[in-house]
Amino acid sequence: MEELSLRKPGLAKRQPVAVSPADLVSAAPLRPDTLLPLVIRPSMKGIDLADWARSNQQFIETHLCKHGAILFRGFPLHMVSDFERFIRAVSTELLEYQERSSPRHQVSGNIYTSTDYPADQSIFFHNENSYQQLWPRKLFFFCVVPAQRGGQTPIADVRRVYAAIDPEIRQRFIERKWMLVRNFDGKLGLSWQTVFQTTEKSDVEVYCRQAGIEVEWKEGGGLRTRVVRPAVATHPITGELLWFNHLTFFHVSTLDPATSTALVAGMAEADLPSNTFYGDGAPIEPEVLEHLRAVYRQHAVLFDWQQGDILLLDNMLTAHAREPFAGARQIVVGIADPFIRQED
Repeated sequence: MEELSLRKPGLAKRQPVAVSPADLVSAAPLRPDTLLPLVIRPSMKGIDLADWARSNQQFIETHLCKHGAILFRGFPLHMVSDFERFIRAVSTELLEYQERSSPRHQVSGNIYTSTDYPADQSIFFHNENSYQQLWPRKLFFFCVVPAQRGGQTPIADVRRVYAAIDPEIRQRFIERKWMLVRNFDGKLGLSWQTVFQTTEKSDVEVYCRQAGIEVEWKEGGGLRTRVVRPAVATHPITGELLWFNHLTFFHVSTLDPATSTALVAGMAEADLPSNTFYGDGAPIEPEVLEHLRAVYRQHAVLFDWQQGDILLLDNMLTAHAREPFAGARQIVVGIADPFIRQED
């Protein structure tokens, strides 16, 4: 609880007046039928969001763990520097993007474009960096310029996703885990130099060895990596079980049909830019993948961006995606609060 001091006439001492978070902001779910996102708005003009957040970190943490996503709307936020101040008010260090999976560029410090993926393409649900050994527990989006049309960032509660998956399928992945195979040849997708942010093969080998990733250098300087990860995680604060992985996101069949068909027809399966399997290397059945995609879509929550919006996600509780758009959409992102994988 924050204290404000008011001087009364005729008194030399300042008298503290307690002000709760609810006196300065309002908080309510965006829709009555779902917990996420919780929308926090200022109750009066002139509230500095970073200052308010710094004084109410526990309020934010409590609601983030309950709702999984908080949308801060209506605050006077105009610059990327405003966004960065807010992140630093509620988090530890801003992280650099490592082991990248989509094109993006640096905006300021460790603030990046959310993605530079083509505007006419959708991006499927995922929890940021869930295929890595280390990921951010907090993920921040800031709307600098909303799209003229489309461009929403759908979100889904992966606690509910976990519960809705067919129990037999869920147990299969718990037991067998999942495998990600990526190929970097500089022709399709990102180069290994971009993904690992280095030009030295030895640096890649050290990073991958520490992260449990198998490395295979290919003729011509290309790289193939393989890694097996759990499909389920336990939230470090709430203790809840979560469907936390990229196994649907990275599977070639999740791409738009034209791209998927062209890739499968044009190259060997082992050479696809990315693809996923059961942890033992066996192919995942098409009907299983379609079931998983359908569950994500059933739990999707969409809203239209407004200029100055900040969306804070608990990256372990909430997956996100992107809708195609028209216009000069500019959404920037920051990641913070690193968490190291605990599962074997």
